[in-house]
Amino acid sequence: MLELTHYIDGAHVKGTSGRFTNIFNPATGEVQAKVPLASKEEVEQAVAIAAAAQPAWAATNPQRRARVMMKFVALLQRDMDKLAEALSREHGKTLPDAAGDVQRGLEVVEYCIGAPHMLKGEFTDSAGPGIDMYSMKQPLGVTAGITPFNFPAMIPMWMFAPAIVCGNSFILKPSERDPSVPLMLAELMEEAGLPKGILQVVNGDKETVDAILYDETIQSVGFVGSTPIAEYIYGTGCAQGKRVQCFGGAKNHMIVMPDADMDQAADALVGAGYGAAGERCMAISVAVPVGDETADRLIEKLIPRIDALKVGPYTAGNDVDYGPVVTAAAKTNIERLVQTGIDQGAKLVVDGRDFKLQGYEDGFFVGPHLFDNVTKDMDIYKHEIFGPVLSTVRAQSYEEAIGLAMDHEYGNGTAIFTRDGDTARDFANRINIGMVGVNVPIPVPLAYHTFGGWKKSVFGDLNQHGPDAFKFYTRTKTVTSRWPSGIKEGGEFSIPVME
Repeated sequence: MLELTHYIDGAHVKGTSGRFTNIFNPATGEVQAKVPLASKEEVEQAVAIAAAAQPAWAATNPQRRARVMMKFVALLQRDMDKLAEALSREHGKTLPDAAGDVQRGLEVVEYCIGAPHMLKGEFTDSAGPGIDMYSMKQPLGVTAGITPFNFPAMIPMWMFAPAIVCGNSFILKPSERDPSVPLMLAELMEEAGLPKGILQVVNGDKETVDAILYDETIQSVGFVGSTPIAEYIYGTGCAQGKRVQCFGGAKNHMIVMPDADMDQAADALVGAGYGAAGERCMAISVAVPVGDETADRLIEKLIPRIDALKVGPYTAGNDVDYGPVVTAAAKTNIERLVQTGIDQGAKLVVDGRDFKLQGYEDGFFVGPHLFDNVTKDMDIYKHEIFGPVLSTVRAQSYEEAIGLAMDHEYGNGTAIFTRDGDTARDFANRINIGMVGVNVPIPVPLAYHTFGGWKKSVFGDLNQHGPDAFKFYTRTKTVTSRWPSGIKEGGEFSIPVME
C-alpha cells in the first residue's frame, strides 16, 4: 500500500498522528494509496517552520520572487503530462481535462510574474510643507489555503502563487481525496528556486482545518468547496481575526432564447453540463429555454448528443468525454437526487441509472441524465448535484427566465445564448451573478481578471486571482515623512492641519 506524506521544510514527511484515509481509483473502486491526516501538533510544526522562513522571503525583492514563478511555469510545462496523469489517476477526469486543470493554474502563475508592477505603492511629494507621503504593500506573513478535490492543481495554484509572490509563506491543505498533485507542485516550486519552508503541504481533515483556523500565526485563509463548509470556515476564521475568502456552491443557469443557434446551444450545454462528470462549480446544471417551442427544439438537439457521450476511464483514450465521479459516496448522492427528481414529478428524458461499464463495474461511474419539466420547488433544482445531471426548466418569457437565475440562492455563474445584442446587454447588466457568459457556457475569467460569484456562492470581499489576489495577500502601510530642513522648533500639541 502506497503511503503518501506531508511536505514540510522541503522534504516529504510521514504523518505522525496515526490517522489515515484511503485514496481510491475512481475508475475501479480500488484503494490505491493512503494519506496521513495531520494533527494539531503537526500543523503547528509546519506553521512554525513557515513563520521562520517568511521574513527572509519577504525581504527578497519582488523581481527575484517573480523569477521563481517564471521558472515554475517552465517546470509545469515540462511536467504537464506527468501532472495530468497523476491527477486523472486520483480524480478520474480525462487526461485532456486534467491538463486543462494544470494549464488554468499555470496561467495564474504567469500573471504573478507581473508582481513587481502589482506591488508598487503610491507616492505624493509635497503633501504638506516639506512632507512626503507614500504607501507600501507588504505581505501578511503566514497564509493558508484549503482546496477542493475537483481542481487539485488549479485551485492550489490560484491561492499559493499570488500569496507567495507577494512575500508570504503558505500552508496548503489539499483535498484528502487527491493530494498527489499538490505534493508534486510543492516539489516543483522548490526546484524553481523557492526557499524551503515557504510552501508547506499538510494533508488532513476537519481536525486539520480547525488547527489552521485557530492558529494565531496564520493571517489569512482561502477556501473553495461547498457552501455549508464555506460558511463555517468564513465565520470561524473571521472570528479569529483572520482575513478570509471562501467560495461555495453553485447552481448555474443557461438561458436559451428563441433566436439562439440551437446546435451551438446544445453543444455548449452538453460540454458544460457533462464535462468532468459535472464536478465543476461552474458547470451548467440548469437549462432555461424560453418558450415551449424553444424547449422542444433544444431537447430534440440534446438527446442524440447525450446518447453519444463516451463515458470511461482516462486510460481509454482522449476521446472519452467524461470519467467517474470521485467517490462511491458522491455516486450514491447523485443517484439519490435523481430519484427525488423522478419522485417529485420531473420527466427523465435521458435515463443514465442503468449505466454499467464492462470491466469497471466497481468504479464510480454515473451515466448522463437529462430532466425536462423541472420546477423550482424540486430538490434537483434547489440543490447542487455535482454530477452528470442536466435539468431543464421551461420559462414562458425572458423575464421569467432571468427571474429564475436571480431568485436562486447561488450566484456563481450564468450564461445566455441569443443573437440579440439588446437582450444580451440587458442580461449582463441586470443579473445578480458574479460571472456571466454571452454565448459562452462556462465564463471562467482569464487570469488577469478575477474569479468569484455572488450571493451564497461567496463569503468575503475579494475574489480569486487577478488584481484582487494582490489586495488579499498584502496589507497597505502609509508613511508620512518630513525631514529636518525647515522644521520649527518646539513640539506641536494640536492635530496637524494644512497651513
